[in-house]
Amino acid sequence: MSDLRAIVTDIEGTTSSISFVKDVLFPHARRHLAAYVAAHRSEPEVRACLDSARTLAGGAPSDDAVVALLLQWLDEDRKVTPLKTLQGLIWAAGYASGELHGHVYADAAAGLRQWHQRGLRLYVYSSGSVAAQKLIYGYSTQGDLTPLFSGYFDTTTGPKQESPSYTRIAQAVGLPPGELLFLSDNVAELDAAKSAGLRTACLDRGEVVIRPGHGHPAYPSFEQLDPWALRA
Repeated sequence: MSDLRAIVTDIEGTTSSISFVKDVLFPHARRHLAAYVAAHRSEPEVRACLDSARTLAGGAPSDDAVVALLLQWLDEDRKVTPLKTLQGLIWAAGYASGELHGHVYADAAAGLRQWHQRGLRLYVYSSGSVAAQKLIYGYSTQGDLTPLFSGYFDTTTGPKQESPSYTRIAQAVGLPPGELLFLSDNVAELDAAKSAGLRTACLDRGEVVIRPGHGHPAYPSFEQLDPWALRA
């Protein structure tokens, strides 16, 4: 049996409250999206997001139509890269102004710090953009946690509920899948990671209904989770 070398963690429902993303971040992005695009549409990164969204929509006729579509996708919680990138840019402005602070559970921050100190490499894999991930951890309620992480992965790596995405992550970090542990509150994601050969652990914080019998070790917080006790 190979040794555990790295942990890949989800954010929403795992290290951070689902309600923070749903009730704070998403409404903030929705309130500011149209004004942000209007103010920054000539900037290359924003322009690329608008063009990408237009392509996904099959050719929306104007920027205003694309913005309306992006707002619709936001309401539907669509996991599309141009929307996630724009959300990240809007949130960056909010964090920088002090209007936003990233929620991270105290037990998660303590666990991540301990695991890092004990030599485990830490990575993030979330449907939110890499930029958004760094903001949550960089401006977190538990301090700047970004020095703990060796890398970040988002939907550009692949869908979180598909096994090849986790194979790509293992390849990117240069470790056999069995030396990685994936943490999430989403059983479909855990199934995909397990299918790729990763070790898995389910965080069941009571925020969503997780039915028993899913086949993954489950924990109410990081305090009860011993990564070295889990096997691929």
